[in-house]
Amino acid sequence: MENKNKDGRLRKNIKIGLEVEIVQKHHQQTGELTDGIVKRILTNSTNHPHGIKVMLETGEVGRVKRIIVED
Repeated sequence: MENKNKDGRLRKNIKIGLEVEIVQKHHQQTGELTDGIVKRILTNSTNHPHGIKVMLETGEVGRVKRIIVED
């Protein structure tokens, strides 16, 4: 089984409808992750060292730390 862990710091890896784990601004100290489905991509640049900023379908905003890949 191949590891398809995509980098959340690259915009090209983030797609609307993708399941991801994000860290919200107020959770940066603890590193607490929130999972959800990408509704909007908020970062315009091709990459970001702390993760691409997205809005989840729930309205929560944060930077992508992990892309959840289903086999």
